[in-house]
Amino acid sequence: MKKWVVGFLALILLAVATPVAPVASAQPPSRPLKLVLARQSNVDPVEIVKHLGQSCPNITLTTNPRQSDYMLYAGGWSGNYRFMVIAHGGDTIYATETALLSNSVKNVCRFLSTRN
Repeated sequence: MKKWVVGFLALILLAVATPVAPVASAQPPSRPLKLVLARQSNVDPVEIVKHLGQSCPNITLTTNPRQSDYMLYAGGWSGNYRFMVIAHGGDTIYATETALLSNSVKNVCRFLSTRN
């Protein structure tokens, strides 16, 4: 009986002392998304790119509509920003209205991250 207890304790100590390798994520990394800014947008694209880099580094603005995944309409002014995401074909698939530009960009990022 003592051998069994000693063996069991040795097994527990071995399990605690053995480092465990981290398990790799089962999901592949999401591919980068490209947004083209609608011509009617009146929000500064530099500010949008700045906030995209902080919130969603996998989403970028492009000037080529043929290579874009979605179109972004960014309208409004300080205290009243209105963003709308448009899919190819013209369907409006998401809209948000916030007081801060950074929050509008974060909302768009969250939405697009779920679709990617």
